[in-house]
Amino acid sequence: MTSPTIGIIGGSGLYDMAELTDRDEKAIATPFGDPSGPYVIGTLRGQRVAFLARHGVGHRILPSELNFRANIYGMKVLGVERILSASAVGSLKQEYKPLDIVVPDQFFDRTKARISTFFGRGLVAHVAFAHPVCGDLSNVAADAAQSVGATVHRGGTYINIEGPQFSTLAESKLYRSWGMDVIGMTNLQEAKLAREAEICYATLALVTDYDCWHPDHDSVTVDLIIANLMQNATTAQKTIAQAVERLTGTRTCACKDALATAIITQGPLVPEQTKRDLAPIVGKYLE
Repeated sequence: MTSPTIGIIGGSGLYDMAELTDRDEKAIATPFGDPSGPYVIGTLRGQRVAFLARHGVGHRILPSELNFRANIYGMKVLGVERILSASAVGSLKQEYKPLDIVVPDQFFDRTKARISTFFGRGLVAHVAFAHPVCGDLSNVAADAAQSVGATVHRGGTYINIEGPQFSTLAESKLYRSWGMDVIGMTNLQEAKLAREAEICYATLALVTDYDCWHPDHDSVTVDLIIANLMQNATTAQKTIAQAVERLTGTRTCACKDALATAIITQGPLVPEQTKRDLAPIVGKYLE
């Protein structure tokens, strides 16, 4: 079997891909600890893919507890070049209704203490991140969502909060005044690390609720979110399958060369252990 070149990270409600065949689970040890769980390698619409349940089997891992580095590193080791992510979000705009899909093109960070870089320990790099998702992959994802009948919104800003609590009313109103579009707890770190690993990344933000700013949704509850999650998961599976089917050919976007001008540290000065740990990511630049 060939290695998977497409990765799928399933968020709340999306714990499996029903169409996935020829399945094989693969546990990967990384220098950063364990990923959320084993990667499920299989075939989807004729393509080899790697699926990872972001929050683990049975949804056991809080957003702040996620080992983002291990999750993305594992994808890199497997040979993944593109990652399609799906996650539940709250809407901060009236026009983004529950069960809609937003494909954001920007992020805003409100997290406090998450590790979101592979670098350090004697190796410094600064990747460009003005455009934090892959435009090519995002277009494919949005087209796929539209083709399965979803209401799709192209572009917008995903504000990433720490959680696990939902926002206060004051916070929700503030984020709206800033022009934010959707709110979630997981995707920004994935996008940063994917860029450092030269992996294309795009997000399907699945709207479950209006957050607490909306007069009819002033108390966001898990029950409300779970009900919409189940419907969203069905749409997400169809969308991802369609997108995977369309992802053929080699990449022409800038994501594939994100580190080409990003590494500052001179190769001979990088500690050998750091070189070994990051070989799948930086090996071609430090030969």
